[in-house]
Amino acid sequence: MIAEIEAELIKRLKEWKDNVDSKGMRVNMNKTKVMISVERQKVRQNAVRWPCGVCSKGVGSNSLQCTSCQKWVHKKCSGIKGGMLKVMKSFICRGCLNPVTSAGRTSVDVCASAKLELVDKFCYLGDMLSVDGDDDAAVEARIRIGWNKFRQLVPLLTNKDVSLIMTGRLYSSCV
Repeated sequence: MIAEIEAELIKRLKEWKDNVDSKGMRVNMNKTKVMISVERQKVRQNAVRWPCGVCSKGVGSNSLQCTSCQKWVHKKCSGIKGGMLKVMKSFICRGCLNPVTSAGRTSVDVCASAKLELVDKFCYLGDMLSVDGDDDAAVEARIRIGWNKFRQLVPLLTNKDVSLIMTGRLYSSCV
């Protein structure tokens, strides 16, 4: 399941679980994992001197400073309407109000009976997915699998009873 915010994910998970239960099947919530992508939290290489805390474009004179993270935010990115600006004493940006980070958390509460484990990477259909969105974990997993398969063939490749021609064919077919 994919969702923009945690509340939406929990709602979709509950609906899915109820749907599956109504069909007579069961969902093992202890095996269900949650991965929170930190795409919005990635540090971007900005060419501007003062990047907006929400959209990362350059800010000008019509901007507000977040009291939590101390970043400047465009007035249009802040979501504040015209007259409210003069009344406000402190401003907290959307990034601080709805953080997409898993720092310090180990689980996500779905309901009173289930807590889902929060992971940084997991295997989906044989491919490793990671929080960063890069392919390092997938490449490492494929290399590890390849070496394990090769190690399974070592007894055949080093057997003195197998001819060199057969050993060569076996080696070239697996490599």
